[in-house]
Amino acid sequence: MVLGLSIVEQLTRARGDLRMGVPVLVQDGTRALLVVAVESLGQTRLEEMQALGPLELALTARRAETLKTPAYDGDLVRIVVPPDTGMDWLRALADPADDLRFPMKGPLRSLRDGHADLHRAAILLAKSAPLLPAIVAVAVPPDLPGAEALTRLPLAAIMPELTRSSPLHPVSAARLPMAAAGAGRVHVLRPEDGGPEHYAIEVGRPDRAAPVLARLHSACFTGDVLGSLKCDCGPQLHAALTQMGAEGAGILLYLNQEGRGIGLANKMRAYSLQDQGFDTVEANHRLGFEDDERDFRLGASILRELGFSAVRLLTNNPAKLAMMEAMGIRVAERVPLRVGKTDQNAAYLATKAAKSGHLL
Repeated sequence: MVLGLSIVEQLTRARGDLRMGVPVLVQDGTRALLVVAVESLGQTRLEEMQALGPLELALTARRAETLKTPAYDGDLVRIVVPPDTGMDWLRALADPADDLRFPMKGPLRSLRDGHADLHRAAILLAKSAPLLPAIVAVAVPPDLPGAEALTRLPLAAIMPELTRSSPLHPVSAARLPMAAAGAGRVHVLRPEDGGPEHYAIEVGRPDRAAPVLARLHSACFTGDVLGSLKCDCGPQLHAALTQMGAEGAGILLYLNQEGRGIGLANKMRAYSLQDQGFDTVEANHRLGFEDDERDFRLGASILRELGFSAVRLLTNNPAKLAMMEAMGIRVAERVPLRVGKTDQNAAYLATKAAKSGHLL
């Protein structure tokens, strides 16, 4: 069918649906689950879902740790939602903002029987939205009356797409003189899955036959734009460009993976938790995320697209080295990038070293 949607297009639509509080139908054969993100769910739609059957709240095992409830499904927990529950109860379990003021959330009943694969797909979809990884779900028949207009996602088709790195394609490029690096060229690349665009800043004329001085830099609105003193991102960005300018060539990949891949809204939630005394890793876990949700495969894909096969990588993060090598980009040298330490970010940098293995 010429006007039919591909599975990638359906997933892109589903992400928009979840962000607007619109339910999505995830299906595997005769099993179907109507799911909606807690973050965007409203009381009226909650009541409509309650009318369809018993509700379940799916959270990640990381969030379950904070709630002191067992995650029988390994990486996630399915919690029975009591009848006539309102949004306040759901939000209190999904969002840790008031955990310290109201630590008692139970008693909670975790499910241990039945399948969790549809819930798992829904949580991955919420993460990619990017929303809090908290989903309200209700089991429904696949031919649920009135659900014809909802986005329907076959489990077998969406799981490979949710876990792979979407191919990137060049969109445009132009010269750009820069204060830190001198003459350069900015390339814009767009993923096939409708996600955010990523940028490659090419300094000078790097030799494609030799290892290029390269930096994989994840977007940091607070550090790169506002000059935040809570992190070292802004100084790292400018120091990398300055070094490339001094050497006459280099490539900086600016990847739109804010907040270690959780998005700016969730990053601000993490910052709020840090104000309560949690470190950056603990804050991510309380929100339901892993230490680092970024996909460094994107960097390798961009480098190959632009003709590079070997790098001298400006980084303190061993995970970047391992991912480049795993994706076929040879790392000829790790170039340390130790700048930007302040009184305000000393604890943050110590956490990166102790818990994330950064070589500081």
